[in-house]
Amino acid sequence: MNPPRKAQPPSFSSKEFRSALGMFATGVTIVTARTADGGVLGLTANSFNSVSLQPPLVLWSLATAAASLPALRGGSHYAINVLAADQKLLAERFAAKGTDRWADVPFTEGIGGAPLITGACASFECFNRSRYEEGDHVIFVGEVERCTWRPGASPLLFHGGRFYTEHPL
Repeated sequence: MNPPRKAQPPSFSSKEFRSALGMFATGVTIVTARTADGGVLGLTANSFNSVSLQPPLVLWSLATAAASLPALRGGSHYAINVLAADQKLLAERFAAKGTDRWADVPFTEGIGGAPLITGACASFECFNRSRYEEGDHVIFVGEVERCTWRPGASPLLFHGGRFYTEHPL
């Protein structure tokens, strides 16, 4: 018996798919980089995950319709800033359109110029290793050149359309 050559059409709506995805709790990150003209860009993303320990690789994804896609696709470096529980307002700001995302946001300069947001739980400074177009997103794989973290810091979490913080069981 031969396996099917392509997936069957979905038996659910986009809204139902989004609701099911919302049941997976994630951390919240802000991906940052420098534009070709030296400006800073950043966006909230919860599509972050580890890929490999040797070499150290991580991934995240971005909608093909995102205005920041050309800069992120063409740049050599970016940083993934894992937000702390007290950085909910930053997560919301960097997810919004038509706002000055960087107003009064303290950061330091990372590898390749990517901003490292002060107070983040962890940061991953990445070489922009590869990109894969799948569906309506581009999957970015970054080779981590440096990472830092704050021991004991509580991460900001996202589940079912709401923000949370951790509580040990």
